[in-house]
Amino acid sequence: MKYKRIIVIVCDSLGVGNAKDADRFGDKGSNTFGHIVDKKPDIYIPNLRKLGIKDLVKNLDGDEVIHPNSYTLAMNEASNGKDTMTGHWEMMGINTVKPFKVFTDTGFPEELIKEIEDQTGHKIIGNYASSGTEILKVLGEEQMRDNSLIVYTSADSCLQIAAHEDTTGVKELYRCCEIARKLCLKDEYKVGRIIARPFIGPDKDNFKRTPNRHDYALSPSSETVMDVLKNNNFTTSCVGKINDIFNGQGVTDTVRTISNIDGMDKVIDQVKNFDFNGLMFVNLVEFDSEYGHRRNPLGYAKAIEDFDEKLGELLPLLHEDDLLMITADHGNDPTWTGTDHTREQIPLIIYSKSIKNGERLQDSETFADIGATILDNFDLKKPEFLLGSPLKI
Repeated sequence: MKYKRIIVIVCDSLGVGNAKDADRFGDKGSNTFGHIVDKKPDIYIPNLRKLGIKDLVKNLDGDEVIHPNSYTLAMNEASNGKDTMTGHWEMMGINTVKPFKVFTDTGFPEELIKEIEDQTGHKIIGNYASSGTEILKVLGEEQMRDNSLIVYTSADSCLQIAAHEDTTGVKELYRCCEIARKLCLKDEYKVGRIIARPFIGPDKDNFKRTPNRHDYALSPSSETVMDVLKNNNFTTSCVGKINDIFNGQGVTDTVRTISNIDGMDKVIDQVKNFDFNGLMFVNLVEFDSEYGHRRNPLGYAKAIEDFDEKLGELLPLLHEDDLLMITADHGNDPTWTGTDHTREQIPLIIYSKSIKNGERLQDSETFADIGATILDNFDLKKPEFLLGSPLKI
């Protein structure tokens, strides 16, 4: 069967444990989905269950189910990292050997901070690792008073800049982020993303981040599967932050989202109304940003249940020649120590109404088998420098 539309939905950070090299990252024993189930054994996910998620999350209650319309497998990461860009880039064929810089423990070097101040004309405050909402409570009022810039980072490879939309303005914040992006192209500062974090509200008790977030990512280190698709006149429609992760490279269409639910609504709308030939690549970031990093397993469980409900709306809309892949890009175990991502296997559920012999497949050695399978479906040759082999489905 050749599929006309392939839809890849990345449930950001929803790992399933058991990475073979987890101990090298200090993550041996981490298991995002499994430990969420431990905290909420009665998690209600009927649609994921009927697609075979219990093949990959063994501590779900009940018996394993027969799922003739779907394949399941777990995928190992070949690249050296456990961040958003590394995971997504690997899905599209790139093996990241040298991990991106992180400044979680130290903050950014004073030389870099001074350069940002000199070139933007704004004083920098903060410069430490923090939750984005927590740092607004601490420094948001000072930022408004002085029209400064709040710089902070996380366990990911990023430099985030927060500023009030009324005091500083979104356009000025974006200008400052563009300056920071250029400065952080130097090897000693090379983070994966610069992230603009505008916020609104009158005081620390009412600050709220807005949907005007913008990511300034590095471009992929080589051509990707999306470039091959685009260069051969196939659609690469990106929903959520996919466009930012790839810095627009290989993208034909993009749709911004403000939440997981909004993202799924956008997917459902495109499935109903967009008769494309190619790939729809989707990221649902709230699993990671709102619940994984904030170590909130019950909130994460509710987000999975909400996704499952939307999945129940999506499945009946898919055509016989549609293929759906549900996966993740890394782990972020909300029961783990710290606030970092966790090195885990990711799930892959492959569903189509035309699949009749679905089963549990053997584990994959790289996320790049996703991209290789997509190219194989469209009879396109994978460049030799990209990772991945087509899955036998």
